[in-house]
Parts: sequence; C-alpha cells; structure tokens
Amino acid sequence: MFDFLQGTLSSLSRKYTMAGTGFLLGVFLLTHAAGNSFIFQGKAAFNAYAEQLHSLGPLVPVAEILLLIIFPTHIFIGISLFLKNQDAAGSSRYAVKSSSGGETWGSRTMPWTGLIILAFLLLHLFNVRFVDPTLPIADVVEQTLTHPLYPFFYLSGITALILHISHGFWSLLQTWGIHHPRHNSLIQGGAYLLATLICMVFLGVVVVLW
Repeated sequence: MFDFLQGTLSSLSRKYTMAGTGFLLGVFLLTHAAGNSFIFQGKAAFNAYAEQLHSLGPLVPVAEILLLIIFPTHIFIGISLFLKNQDAAGSSRYAVKSSSGGETWGSRTMPWTGLIILAFLLLHLFNVRFVDPTLPIADVVEQTLTHPLYPFFYLSGITALILHISHGFWSLLQTWGIHHPRHNSLIQGGAYLLATLICMVFLGVVVVLW
C-alpha cells in the first residue's frame, strides 16, 4: 500500500492530501467538541444534544462513511510521508521545524501520537458508539468510566491528541503557505492553544461524569 502511494502520488500531492484530510478531521474535532460542550450545562443538555444528533437520520451514516474514508487516507499518507523522509539521506523528518529552529514535542512524536489516537479512537467507539442506542449517552459514558483503567486510557489519548493536532494545525498552515518569520511563533502558539481548548472540552466530559 505504501509503495503504491509513493509510486502514484508526488510528495507535493501527498502533502496537500495530508493537509486536506487533516483540515477535515480538524473540522470534525471542532464540531464534536462544540457538541460535547453541552455537558457543562448538565447531563440533560448533553443527552438532548445526542438525541438531536441521532435525529438527523441518514446524514449520520453519510458522515460516518466520509470519516471512514478520510481517516484511513490521512493515516496511510502520513505513514507514507514519514517513511519517505526516513529513507531520504540527510533530510529532516516529515514534521516541519519550529520557529526557533528545533523540533517541537508535537513534531517529533507525530507518528507515535497518531498510533495512540487510533488505538484510543477504536476503544472509544467500542465503549461509546457500539452500545445500546436506547441508553442516554451520559449514562453510557458514566458506566464506561467505572472501569479503573479507562480514565488513564482517556487521558493518554487526549494528551496524544493535543500533541498531534497542535503540530498538525501548524504543519497545515505551513503547507498552505500561511507563515512568516515574524509571526510563526504566534501562529504556533495559536495552534497549541486551539488544540488545548478542544481537548479540554473532551476532558470536561470525564470531569463532569466521572
């Protein structure tokens, strides 16, 4: 699969595909975080949001199918770019350098945080998505959090998500040509702030329901 991608897509095409799929996944995360923020209004509001979401009917499975296309594409292209840069003599890794000239934690750990996020996503779907649809979502999350190891897995997944998407946002803007030496530090700081705010919402669900 990776040899096929490397043979059929140029490095530039792969980088733009990576940026495009990353942008779509970022939109999904923002939307998901906005919905989850209803937890701060109480369990009733959180359950009402989930019910409203499921009332969209066929739009839900369509969105899920699109995500099933976007996620694997992002993963395969990302690994392809990582392996290509690993093989390139004297080249840096896929992650771009920070404005200070060194790599950030986010850039150095992109492949590994991606794997942690994938594992966390599968665990999350198993425990929250594929359950009895008649149960209120708040009750489902509460029951899941009773497992002693799940909060640890959740915290690990959120930590990896902060590192991954903070550098992902920064790298996306670099790919699209949105950078300037004077403002790179501000842009990078904004990427970390946005990533942290999104993840704090997800953590808020655990804090309220645990």
